[in-house]
Amino acid sequence: MDNRYPIGKYVPISDDPRALQSALTDIMYLPRKLEIAILDLDADQLDTPYREGGWTVTQLVHHVADSHMNAYIRCKLGLTEDNPVIKPYDEAAWADLADVRSVPVNMSLTLLHALHARWHALFLSLDEAQWARTVVHPETKRTLSMRDLAGIYAWHGNHHVAHVNTLRERMGWR
Repeated sequence: MDNRYPIGKYVPISDDPRALQSALTDIMYLPRKLEIAILDLDADQLDTPYREGGWTVTQLVHHVADSHMNAYIRCKLGLTEDNPVIKPYDEAAWADLADVRSVPVNMSLTLLHALHARWHALFLSLDEAQWARTVVHPETKRTLSMRDLAGIYAWHGNHHVAHVNTLRERMGWR
């Protein structure tokens, strides 16, 4: 198994309505799944990289919060502006900022619980036309619909939960 992609690389969700419903369920439950994944890890375990050359578990938890805050804003921009160009950010630089080292992971978990409740509610409110609204990523030059964003970030959350769970398994942490 490739420890970088324990659930595989992202594959866009199909047009089947059940695929979108599954992504929304993943969005709703991600904070709880991440919380369970890190449950009972001590400070040394939280400071362990999930793979060789990868972020520590602490960095990973804070990254998910940072990433999903950005994603939520991207969705709101896409729903209120015509095909806006979204702002990329340097994820690695963010993961090295002082707050990541000094703020306990439970703060990002709390943030994720609140954020995902709002994000899930927002997604549930969308009509067909709103699901088709788009944003443009300037680095990839891709146009992404709200449906695409739901699929990407559902996968993203599961991807990072799997990083923690596979680390626990490899290290024999129960």
